[in-house]
Amino acid sequence: MSVAVAFSPQVLGALFDAVEMDDVVDPVVSLPDTIPIACDQNEMRRCLALCIQFWREGAIRADLKTLASTLLRIGDLPAEDRRRYKLIRARYKHLRFALVLYGARHRAPPLFRATVVVMGHLQDAYRNNRRSVVLAYALALRVLLTRAIWWAVHREIARVRIDDAAGFREFRRGEICRLNQWLANTNLTAHRFHAMRKIISRLVSFYDTRRCIEPDDRALRMSRYLSAINGLMGEMHDELVERAMAGQQDYHHDALVLPADIHERLQALTQAYPDLHRKQDRPPISSLCRPKEQCSAAASNPRMAGRLTELSEP
Repeated sequence: MSVAVAFSPQVLGALFDAVEMDDVVDPVVSLPDTIPIACDQNEMRRCLALCIQFWREGAIRADLKTLASTLLRIGDLPAEDRRRYKLIRARYKHLRFALVLYGARHRAPPLFRATVVVMGHLQDAYRNNRRSVVLAYALALRVLLTRAIWWAVHREIARVRIDDAAGFREFRRGEICRLNQWLANTNLTAHRFHAMRKIISRLVSFYDTRRCIEPDDRALRMSRYLSAINGLMGEMHDELVERAMAGQQDYHHDALVLPADIHERLQALTQAYPDLHRKQDRPPISSLCRPKEQCSAAASNPRMAGRLTELSEP
């Protein structure tokens, strides 16, 4: 995809503010009367273009190299550098959500995806004082920031083809269907919980991006409603990761109880979603509808720091 659109500093600033708020819990926010789901291919193209520009202007290679070097040297980051790292990672995550949402394959390119995964594991490691894990992932990040790989990542993103409007709508319907099925399943693990949260995070990013390009009250309400769920799930997931790292819980096998507040908000979303019970217009996307035995095999394979490496996931 060639990025021909250049957005103003005001639009980029609005997106920055939205991303900063995408896990803030508003206790009284509610869904709009009708959930807006229409989005044509031109709108998809503009959304992806904004996300790419947002990433390019904030994910500076020299800054990331400096942060990785600091982690290699002392195994942690000062408070100000932690915030810098978090903001850069937020731009990577926002673009990954966009590539999964709008791309024809609904999957981020491999080198870009690997960078986001490494950055996530690295942040978990230094937050939980796991120095040996920090060193391993900081070294991996430095490798991914070498000039050759850096430019290969940019080429990957430039070559992404966007889906058509029908495919994008079907992708989102499939995500809501999965949420609905998982809510009815009592065998919920931390890994499955994390997959549920990623669906919510992707939807937050979609409505955040749309409302920054075209301000709209319904998109804003969707953004705030989803952000509340995202924040509640994020706090819970941080606790699950800490317990897994401390050996107190198996991230992939031990069952957990979904708090009522999260369950009720997710259930309200799935019940209100217009496309949930609509007959599919096309075959399901393979990455969303893996056979159960494949999911079980993936979930039973432990990874460093108690989390499943997300390289095989959208």
